[in-house]
Amino acid sequence: METDPPASHSARRGGGGHDGAERDAAGHGLDGLAQVANKIRDAVESVIEGKPAVVRLALTVLLAEGHLLIEDVPGVGKTMLAKALARSIDCSVRRVQFTPDLLPSDITGVSAYNQELREFEFKPGPVFANIVVGDEINRASPKTQSALLECMEERQVTVDGTTYVLEPPFMVISTQNPVEMEGTYPLPEAQRDRFTARISMGYPDPAAEMEMLDTHGEASPLDRLTPVAHAADVRGLIDVVRRQHVSQAVRQYAIDLVSATRRHPELRLGASPRATLHLVRAARAYAALDDRDYVVPDDVQDLAVPVLAHRLLPTAEAQVERRRPEQVVADLVKRLPVPSPGR
Repeated sequence: METDPPASHSARRGGGGHDGAERDAAGHGLDGLAQVANKIRDAVESVIEGKPAVVRLALTVLLAEGHLLIEDVPGVGKTMLAKALARSIDCSVRRVQFTPDLLPSDITGVSAYNQELREFEFKPGPVFANIVVGDEINRASPKTQSALLECMEERQVTVDGTTYVLEPPFMVISTQNPVEMEGTYPLPEAQRDRFTARISMGYPDPAAEMEMLDTHGEASPLDRLTPVAHAADVRGLIDVVRRQHVSQAVRQYAIDLVSATRRHPELRLGASPRATLHLVRAARAYAALDDRDYVVPDDVQDLAVPVLAHRLLPTAEAQVERRRPEQVVADLVKRLPVPSPGR
């Protein structure tokens, strides 16, 4: 288990010294959001070369108050992306290296007996941070993975009957190797459903890989990355995203898309109502990053695969035919009628 250098005291307590910045971010609306979001995006892209779409999706999940699952083969920059996003914001950041011997209390914390006070006192675990980076989450046992369920959904942790609230913003960024790699445990359905989106880094193109050799040759650009926003700024941006307009027609389109996964013959498990909520929240953030105060069907379509595919389970026949959930969602997006602008 590793800890990044702690942020300032005010940032750890939720940005007590940046309340004015939070009000400014919310007060300036989309203009303030675009300015701060662009700074965060540029900071992350200075570390992750040639992946603007991946960086944008990660930022979308942050502003949608969600959690991000980064899945791909080793060595493509999964942990680098997670740490770059975390370090671009001046807030408390903790990193947990998931291993088979990791215990749930190693994540949530534990009540220990204090000999001097003659009573038990709670020692918080790494989940008590604004951004928690869980590296290779599927190397831990399902019991340990489940320690994140409550905190990801309810933003709180219950230990020995006592509930502790997690300070906003709170985001879990987890990386995992594909389940066919040795020494991994597939994430349970309930765990996957807590993640707003799943993304894959993919291999860089030759030009980006050449640039990576140049920029990473002498030192890691992550070491030179300095925070460009505060936790209070992010809270202000989240307030702006919450006010994004979503028409009745777009809401119905999102419901129709999610409902179609539950009836699809190639899926034995469709998307949950939580998936619908995450899809609309992400669409709000996606539209805001485009400098729009309203959501259009294109936002829902662009986010359908990363938000829905990891929640779906294909049938045995679909697996034999190598039909992936991503393909099923993409087909549904093409097939379902899109609401007209006049509706």
